[in-house]
Amino acid sequence: MIKYLRFIPNFISLIRISLVIPIVLNLLSSKYVFAIILFTFASVSDAIDGFLARFFKWHTDLGKILDPVADKLLMIGSITALWWNQIVPLSVFIIFVLRDLLILLGAAFEMSITEKTPSPNYIGKATTASQIIYILALIIIEIFNVTINFKIFHILIALISLLSLLSYFRWWLNNNFIKENV
Repeated sequence: MIKYLRFIPNFISLIRISLVIPIVLNLLSSKYVFAIILFTFASVSDAIDGFLARFFKWHTDLGKILDPVADKLLMIGSITALWWNQIVPLSVFIIFVLRDLLILLGAAFEMSITEKTPSPNYIGKATTASQIIYILALIIIEIFNVTINFKIFHILIALISLLSLLSYFRWWLNNNFIKENV
């Protein structure tokens, strides 16, 4: 029985994945209160499954794939809905989505060549946390119908996201991953 506890983080990641569609649908229909509740739950569950996996050493190969996929689906789905509702500028939307898709493709490519599951770097983790805060702030602004010039925050999150993407490319280049396998 105890050996099955190591799959709890995977189960939490699956729950997070299952929340993506309700979050997106609530955002698209401007039901921001429901959306923020679900998004907050999904974001907190990300921290919980990561903590459980590290603290109890409940790492699994499946979890190394499920967790980042759940993160990317949550971020891409949420930012897409916010862009669709004209809350996020097209440039930020493109940078968000491009970053996540390129990282997923790079990780998939790396896994197919090395058969190792890549680990996120600290800049990537900080970027995900920043993106979560950014999305939460946008939803809160919509809930309370606050008029605020959010331009500096759009620029800041775009720069953070680009920096993160560049850090992954730098890592791939420094480890001769791209040169040797392209």
